[in-house]
Amino acid sequence: MNSRTAAQTPRHAPELNKLPVDRGYLISTLLKLLAIPSPSGYTDSVVHFVGEELQRLGVDFELTRRGAIRATVPGRKRKPNRAVVAHLDTLGAMVKHVKPDGRVSVVPIGTWSSRFAEGARVTIFTDEGNHRGTILPNKASGHVYDKEIDTQPVAWDNVEIRLDEHVSRAVDVAEIGIGVGDFVAIDPQPEVTDNGFIVSRHLDNKAGVACLLTASKAILEAGIELPIDCHLLFTIFEEVGSGASAVLHRDVAEMVSIDNATPAPNQSSTEHNVTIAMKDSSGPFDYHLTRKLLGLCRSHGIPHGRDVFKFYRCDAASAVEAGNDIRTALICFGVDASHGWERTHLDSLNALTDLISLYMQSPAAVERDRMELGPLKGFPDQPTEAPPVPERQHD
Repeated sequence: MNSRTAAQTPRHAPELNKLPVDRGYLISTLLKLLAIPSPSGYTDSVVHFVGEELQRLGVDFELTRRGAIRATVPGRKRKPNRAVVAHLDTLGAMVKHVKPDGRVSVVPIGTWSSRFAEGARVTIFTDEGNHRGTILPNKASGHVYDKEIDTQPVAWDNVEIRLDEHVSRAVDVAEIGIGVGDFVAIDPQPEVTDNGFIVSRHLDNKAGVACLLTASKAILEAGIELPIDCHLLFTIFEEVGSGASAVLHRDVAEMVSIDNATPAPNQSSTEHNVTIAMKDSSGPFDYHLTRKLLGLCRSHGIPHGRDVFKFYRCDAASAVEAGNDIRTALICFGVDASHGWERTHLDSLNALTDLISLYMQSPAAVERDRMELGPLKGFPDQPTEAPPVPERQHD
């Protein structure tokens, strides 16, 4: 069979609007998000911030028990509806034990290298108050350890927190209230350069959250009625794997995740466009939804590229693994040195925001998806035959 349905050739209604990106709002929202510590498991404050921003924008929302946000921008039809998801949680650490000399051993929250933890300024959140410190290698001074500072292995067992407190024994640390299991937040230290680069920890995924809020603001302020309901989802455990597993509406048919792309040798991602992921470590993304997003980029002049991520998973994986029968896709802003000293560019954030707003305005990828179960009629098709070979011209 080689017939093609409308789902395979993305439909771009003439009324789709490429809306102006409010750069001031985008940057200010990103900086506000970065200023709120939110390692996985310690996200209540950032949930309050995003909830209050949704209220300011006039978007109705609900919270799950643990604090994931499920907001709705209503459309003309309820089914099939869609979701766009970004995660609020970041990488961090947790107190593992206190050493006899008063230094604090930690374990990571999320997957990141202790190489990038070295030198980080941190806040430890305890039941009795907060304390500041620095993550250092166990052997931190060349005046003491000579070349051993360069030969000690890169591992979490080889770093520790030096507290900015008058402590020199484990009992001193206990007396100021620090104990096993206390959360450690890593300072983002953001910088926005004059030529548009943004350097910070935790751009993954607070830049994505800022883009989603900016795109939604543009649609609401333009008074555009969406064709179908669009749910804005903000998850709180993506960095540790559970992500969007428990925040979806039952009738969501398609979900686009927002996260970071990874510029590197043998990767196609850059810091200057939006990346459409074709596959990550959990498997391929939906064929029809992915081609729809690529078509939106082409039709509206959005700088974009494709990429495949071998060592990566996002909210889409947790949603499908939880048993949701949905089409999923992943769109990304480029982040150099992901899960480390991250850097992106406004070009990429602008392109991502443009794509989000156009996707929200577009028809469903597959109209038949309004039915959870249904007949063969209306089910889309993928091309399986090679295109005809042109006849060779002879002089």
